[in-house]
Amino acid sequence: MKTNFSVLFFLKRPKNYKKGDAYFIFLRITVDGIRSEMSTSRCCEPEKWNAKSGKVIGTKEDVKTLNAYLESVKAEVYAAHTLLSVDRAEITADSVKCKYLGKEEKSHTILEAIKIHNEKMKVLVEKDEYASGTLKRFEVLERHVKDYLAEKYNKKDFNVKSIDHEFIDCFDFYLHTAKDNDTNTANKHLKNLKKIVTICRKYKWINTDPFFGHILKSKPVHREYLTADELQKITKKQLTTARLSQVRDFFLFSCYTGLSYADVQKLKLTDIGIGVDGERWIFTYRKKTDTRVAVPLLPVAASILDQYKDHPSCLNKNKALPISSNQKMNEYLVEIAVLSDVHKILGNRIAKRTFGTTVTLMNGVPIESVSKMLGHTNIRTTQLYAKVLDNKVSEDMAPLMQKFVSQHVKAGEVTEAKISADVALLREKYQQAI
Repeated sequence: MKTNFSVLFFLKRPKNYKKGDAYFIFLRITVDGIRSEMSTSRCCEPEKWNAKSGKVIGTKEDVKTLNAYLESVKAEVYAAHTLLSVDRAEITADSVKCKYLGKEEKSHTILEAIKIHNEKMKVLVEKDEYASGTLKRFEVLERHVKDYLAEKYNKKDFNVKSIDHEFIDCFDFYLHTAKDNDTNTANKHLKNLKKIVTICRKYKWINTDPFFGHILKSKPVHREYLTADELQKITKKQLTTARLSQVRDFFLFSCYTGLSYADVQKLKLTDIGIGVDGERWIFTYRKKTDTRVAVPLLPVAASILDQYKDHPSCLNKNKALPISSNQKMNEYLVEIAVLSDVHKILGNRIAKRTFGTTVTLMNGVPIESVSKMLGHTNIRTTQLYAKVLDNKVSEDMAPLMQKFVSQHVKAGEVTEAKISADVALLREKYQQAI
């Protein structure tokens, strides 16, 4: 591949420079705008240097000898560049410099970078610094990149210095087509790849950011949650098997506390204490963000805790609830949804959203308090829950709409059609505002 290549000599002042001292003569190799510099081990007085020609001014023998040496160095650098071209090797400023010096340039690959990252993360997962699910996402990224390199480049690995916009754009296209990822899933993989590239830049394995200018556009996601009626259906449904009743209890506990599966699984009896109001509260740390949360126990959640307080698994392991595996929970929740006539896929995420919407926000709990109870580090995350509450929007707008209608009716200024149009406009503006 053709590259823009140039060689330049320039002067560099010594660190401990004193007036009258000579400057060092340095060589700069530039390939496609990327520089690599080295000393020529020669010196020159600044007033005797011709910056335009990159030579020493003068006709004396020592000057001619120095200029001849610089010309020979330049010729050898060009020869190194030619050899790399003949060998069809990757041509960079560093590779030309290493070829001239007779050294092998240390190269690093993308899969090498991902493996190093994953090995470190695995150790941190064991220390509870990261969730195991986070590590799994990077392991999936490793498999996707490996498959992509085999299909696109017919290679087992890829030099990180060769990653450019084309590499990233084609990988994005590959995720959408070969891996059948939707936009948001593909973006998650690209964000993880960007983290790996950022680490490579930090290690100085690459000098530029190939993600610069690459914009990730996500599609809005419909966030499912249970309505009050659906929640009551599941609560009141008579289940004949103990396993389903138990799983239903654990699911409802999450709906009324906002705790994730991992948080409920690690919840201890000692995490239940007395809050500022004299009632029982949950005091724990979110496993995902390590954020401290304090959640008042609502009557439904409190009764579930009391129901299992004498369970052997709770007593022996100091657990608040005898939670089964997440896989089993999800399997049984499918049955519970069918039996309860609820046409939604039940799971921990829908339980958290139900707490954040139906249980709290729709009952007038301020969004700041909901955000704190959910353990969100950014209130913008909680605002995503608020956006789905059409009923709450209607309730909040009712007084304003009534006032608006009354004012116009008294003034006799508008017809019912005009009022209807104005109310519709208010609805639209309010929806945009939230």
